Amino acid sequence: MTARAAAVLPPCHPALPATGPGIGPSYGQADPPGTGGKGRGKRPVRLAAAFCLSMILTVFPTGIPIGTHSLSGAAEAAQGCAMSRIDLRPAAVAGQGAERQSFVVEIADTAASRARGLMYRETLAPDAGMLFVYDSPRRAEFWMKNTLIPLDIIFADAQGRVTVVHENAVPGDETPIPGGDGVLYVLEINGGLARKAGITPGSEMRHPLITAAAWPCP
Repeated sequence: MTARAAAVLPPCHPALPATGPGIGPSYGQADPPGTGGKGRGKRPVRLAAAFCLSMILTVFPTGIPIGTHSLSGAAEAAQGCAMSRIDLRPAAVAGQGAERQSFVVEIADTAASRARGLMYRETLAPDAGMLFVYDSPRRAEFWMKNTLIPLDIIFADAQGRVTVVHENAVPGDETPIPGGDGVLYVLEINGGLARKAGITPGSEMRHPLITAAAWPCP
C-alpha cells in the first residue's frame, strides 16, 4: 500500500523473553492464576513499557500522530493536503468550515493500476482506501470481480464533487456498477463507511490531484 509517510518510532522493545512466568506471547499479559500478581515477568515488562513511553515522548512530545481523524476550522487549514491522504466533507456543511473525514489512500492513475484496483485484498484498514484518477472525465463503471471485501464506491466529477455513492458493493459480483457521466475521480473505501461519514452526492473531495477542486487545497 502506498501509505502516507509515517513517522519512524525509536526502538522501544528491549530483549525480553517471549514467554515465561507472568509473560505471554504479548508483553504485559497477566500472570497465571495463583501467582498473586507477582510473576517474575512483570518488572521487566514495566521497565520496557516505561522505556518505550519515554522514547516516544522524546520524538512526539505532544503525542503520536493519528492516521484518520476529523478536524475543523483552523486545525483543518493548518494541516493542508497530502498526496497520501484524501479529505471529504459532507454536502450539508460544504463551505461552512465544519469537520471533515480523511482516508489514507493509494493512487491508481494508470490503466494497469485502475484495472487491478483492490482485487485480491483480504483486508483494508478502516482509515484506508484507493483513489482512482482518470486522464479526462468519462462514463465510468466498476465491478467487483476478484474483490474479496465489501466496498463503498464513491464517484466524483472534475471538481471533486461526489455524484454517485454505491454502498456495500458485493465481493465477487461482476454486475457493472454505473458511476454516470463526467467521472474523473473514484474513491473506494470499506463498505458502510460512506454512510457513517455522511458522504452523499454533493459532498466534496480534497486532494492535490484534484486540480480544479470546488474545495481546493490551501
